[in-house]
Amino acid sequence: MDLRKFITVVEDYPKPGISFKDITTLMDNGEAYKYATDQIVQYARDKEIDIVVGPEARGFIIGCPVAYSLGLGFAPVRKEGKLPRETVKVEYGLEYGKDVLTIHKDAIKPGQRVLITDDLLATGGTILATIQLVEQLGGIVAGIAFLIELSDLGGREKLENHDILTLMSF
Repeated sequence: MDLRKFITVVEDYPKPGISFKDITTLMDNGEAYKYATDQIVQYARDKEIDIVVGPEARGFIIGCPVAYSLGLGFAPVRKEGKLPRETVKVEYGLEYGKDVLTIHKDAIKPGQRVLITDDLLATGGTILATIQLVEQLGGIVAGIAFLIELSDLGGREKLENHDILTLMSF
């Protein structure tokens, strides 16, 4: 299935010069959403994953159905102050400033094989921070899966030591 047909490109959103890739038109098509999820599930099966992790919020949209299909748990990565129990955190750089991501301290057991999911690989900053969180807890990043890769932004190069699946590139 050509998943690119289900992505709506919105020019000049959220600001002029940005060509936004809207995944909601893939998600609202049951056949396309299932196909995309099934592709990531197959990739995860080959990696012998123990748990799925995804950063808010679109990582939840990708990771939760994958975890469900595999009969595994899902651990959310959220911005600071959003998780109710003890967390570990990592600060990472944004284009203009810094942000902090957190995960529950008991979300991942040492040695667990982790699949990280998100909708989009752009510059790689959010995923690098997520990798750091997983590794702080002793998890092993066995694979990283995205719906979309914006290949001109160099995110893949920052993740060069990791196994990556992207279902489509722009």
